[in-house]
Amino acid sequence: MRILMVEDDERLCEAVACRLKREGFTVDVCHDGDDALRWIRQQAHDLVLLDRMLPTVSGTGVLRRMREEGITVPVLLVTALDAVADRVAGLDAGADDYLTKPFDPEELLARIRAMARRPRRWESAGLLQAGDVRYDAARRVLTGGAGDCTLSRREGDLLETLLRNPGQTLPRGVLLSRVWGPDAPVEDGNLDNYIYFLRRRLRQVGSALEIRTVRGLGYRLEQDHV
Repeated sequence: MRILMVEDDERLCEAVACRLKREGFTVDVCHDGDDALRWIRQQAHDLVLLDRMLPTVSGTGVLRRMREEGITVPVLLVTALDAVADRVAGLDAGADDYLTKPFDPEELLARIRAMARRPRRWESAGLLQAGDVRYDAARRVLTGGAGDCTLSRREGDLLETLLRNPGQTLPRGVLLSRVWGPDAPVEDGNLDNYIYFLRRRLRQVGSALEIRTVRGLGYRLEQDHV
């Protein structure tokens, strides 16, 4: 799971990010609302930990803008404001959950696990099925009618993103951010190479799924002959 942590207290941000990384999460950090919106618009994260009191744009301002733009990534709002009215305002702005400071790291981890169990478009763990294949994301094993094969990490991340969005055209930028991370120094042609690898993997397991090229936009996973 890739988490974006938005927190203007840099010491707290560093401490929490280190703990999350020890638990196996991939974590990106930023410290103000403008940067948060830039990262969030790349749609590369499974979860956003969002401080309410931020420079440039407040946490609730970030929430309202991203929801208005149709960005549905789950958001855990983290703040020192603990009045009922504050919690209601945060949830009404688009937060999925609310955690007050100071918080115990174990409670934060428990809330993250609970949110990850909810069915979400970008949820990153578990057994996926689309068409005639199954993909075990934890083991990175793809299974079809002709057998199974193990994917590399990048192959798995790319296939997982496609499987969670069958029939949808995913822009190249979204796929690059999702698989290599936001702002990663990666050549655009790398995506085409991994699409080629995945097409071979699907044929290897005897699948009728097809990764279609949508010229000028990106790629779409669909059943062959649809």
